[in-house]
Amino acid sequence: MKNKNFAIFILTHKRADKVTTYNTLKKTNYKGPIYLIVDDKDPQLAKYQKNFGIDNVKVFNKKTIGKKFDIMDNFKDDGSPIFARNANFEIAKKMGIDYFWMLDDDYSSFTYRYTKKLEFVNVRVNRMEELLDVLIDFYRKTNFKSIAVAQAGDFIGGDNGFIFSKLRIRKVMNTFICSTKRPFKFKGKLNDDVNTYVDGARRGDLFLTIPYVMVTQKQTQLTKGGLTEIYRKFGTYVKSFYTIMVNPASVKIAPMGLAHPRLHHRICSNEVYQRILSEEYKKIT
Repeated sequence: MKNKNFAIFILTHKRADKVTTYNTLKKTNYKGPIYLIVDDKDPQLAKYQKNFGIDNVKVFNKKTIGKKFDIMDNFKDDGSPIFARNANFEIAKKMGIDYFWMLDDDYSSFTYRYTKKLEFVNVRVNRMEELLDVLIDFYRKTNFKSIAVAQAGDFIGGDNGFIFSKLRIRKVMNTFICSTKRPFKFKGKLNDDVNTYVDGARRGDLFLTIPYVMVTQKQTQLTKGGLTEIYRKFGTYVKSFYTIMVNPASVKIAPMGLAHPRLHHRICSNEVYQRILSEEYKKIT
């Protein structure tokens, strides 16, 4: 990579023998630094250090980091990645890293996703370092707080469902390219990524999803560890209300899905994201 002051961090919990993202990155021919972020309460900490090496496992104090952001509830359960997400900035800065990619631990593939003759085409990424150089160069030249690549679910509905939606790409989820020079706080124990970009947009922060690269994840709640336990306990109904608390004027609860609908958050994009107005509407005083 031409971007030398860069590293990938994988946020993981109780999955020392199954960090899928690590193996997936190796298949893309990525040879740069990869670190795992594990909290000091993780019962598998010693196994992480054995499997990946002590120097490659970065440990943070969950209680200490928890005092530095808004958890947005009074539940005793602390099995959320938000602790590791906020710790990632401090860890990277302490290591002297300027740019980093914050990833979850359950990615099974990275692919290029584009349309050809009105159909989607998938091509596996096999030169990850070249892709990251392009993404980081773009990020460096813009004012985005963070950029991400798309998720498989973003493409439901065809190209009109995502590629040509100018509003829907104004989010970031799961794969955060960040900089220690542009720090921000994640907030809310559940739905932390959605909470953060919705709240950030309200404050004038810019976030962006790159729609021509896609990450595929394991299906939620099927793999032990990570967020599985807390999702099974609270479900999507409870997690959606965190984002409503962040911006009740622009977020509501609505059914999602057709065959088996479930309640989920729905963001009113026109009321969240900033617009650039034409000069003709400028007030002259």
